Amino acid sequence: MLVFWKARLVLLAVPKTGTTALEQALLPYADSAILNPPQQKHCTVRRYRNQVQKFFEQRGQRKLELMAVVREPVGWLSSWYRYRARDEIRGTANSTADISFDDFVAAWLQHTPPEFAKVGRQSRFVSEEDGTLGVDHLFRHDQLDRAVAFLEGRVKARLDVGRSNVSPARDVGLSTEMDARLRAEAPEEFALWARLGS
Repeated sequence: MLVFWKARLVLLAVPKTGTTALEQALLPYADSAILNPPQQKHCTVRRYRNQVQKFFEQRGQRKLELMAVVREPVGWLSSWYRYRARDEIRGTANSTADISFDDFVAAWLQHTPPEFAKVGRQSRFVSEEDGTLGVDHLFRHDQLDRAVAFLEGRVKARLDVGRSNVSPARDVGLSTEMDARLRAEAPEEFALWARLGS
């Protein structure tokens, strides 16, 4: 999470959406940064409102606007699945190395997912307590150039955004049946994506 106090903007870091690369490019322009531990770096809208907002926002001043990037739901889950299949965590409770993508998605859909599928939900990350969208500026991961252009305008600087924290390559495909189940059981994820258009 990066705070641009003068620019009145907070970049929330939704996991697996390219925000690590954005953070690296933007760090010299940020007034405050929470990069670790991961639970704090990936501060949700709700946590920001409950724990962080009052610290940065002073009475009588314009509120800081929130910004986030989200990814197409199947692609987002695929990135998590591939990231957790890396060799260095094989054999741990978080590893997906020995399960199929269908099984990963089925586990993620459970009310209480097993450790390897505990990755949260993008829709909850960017939502207020009442379920309404809690960010002022929401961008698509596959159109990161728009997010970069927006940020350049706010921080008044040219950004050189590379790639970082990229999930390992792995042939991943979701069966037609599991794709249909995912869309039926997690409609809020697809609704969030659909509101961003194409």
